Amino acid sequence: MAQTTVARGPASGGAKRAKRKAPFPVELYRSALGKKYVMAITGIMLMGFVFFHMVGNLKMYMGPVHYDEYAEFLREILVPILPRTVFLWILRIGLIGAFALHIHSAYSLTRMNHAARTVKYQSPRDYVAANFASRTMRWTGIIVGLFLVWHLFDLSWTGTPGMTFVRGHAYANVVSSLGRPVVAAFYVAANIALGIHLFHGAWSLFQSMGWNNPRFNVWRRNFAIAFAAIIVIGNVSFPLAVQFGIVSN
Repeated sequence: MAQTTVARGPASGGAKRAKRKAPFPVELYRSALGKKYVMAITGIMLMGFVFFHMVGNLKMYMGPVHYDEYAEFLREILVPILPRTVFLWILRIGLIGAFALHIHSAYSLTRMNHAARTVKYQSPRDYVAANFASRTMRWTGIIVGLFLVWHLFDLSWTGTPGMTFVRGHAYANVVSSLGRPVVAAFYVAANIALGIHLFHGAWSLFQSMGWNNPRFNVWRRNFAIAFAAIIVIGNVSFPLAVQFGIVSN
């Protein structure tokens, strides 16, 4: 019997070549687990910034000299090793990067969850498990993001309409800005949204990092409540203090 030969095409026409893997950090971030870790780690970084920023702003109650000295100290960190304000800008860029990664990982996880859920909820959700803070994370995050942009223009860069902005005069700028009732109300509302966001973030980051044990749930909840409350009370006190004349020029 004659032997039949089958011509094979070039390698490119056969089985598909295995896709070349990206570097390990990129491959890890592409997974849901990696995104959870990134969101948790960047969340811890941002929580640390929010806490120390609030503590530093308490200098306002010590008067303009102490507050302006604190603002100048931030600009002079690591001088003369680095030029003035360079380290401050390194911190700012790092925080902006953490903020961007936090938003991207949260958005990507939401899309992955929606894609995995092929059937929509057939009955009302269990809102005891999905509480108000978790259900509003997207909106509180947007409010906090918009507030951050306003805050930077308002007190760090150019000032905003209706206030007297003098670069380097931190105390006077704060009093001038928060002396506007509408702006003070916006600061209060934004910090309440921040508190709601922080509560759920502080609660869920332990689960994202794999530190989830029913024995510690009461401790986790108490920590989340206490941390969010401290930040909200501290930050809300500043516009109220200016509005009631406790802090003034």
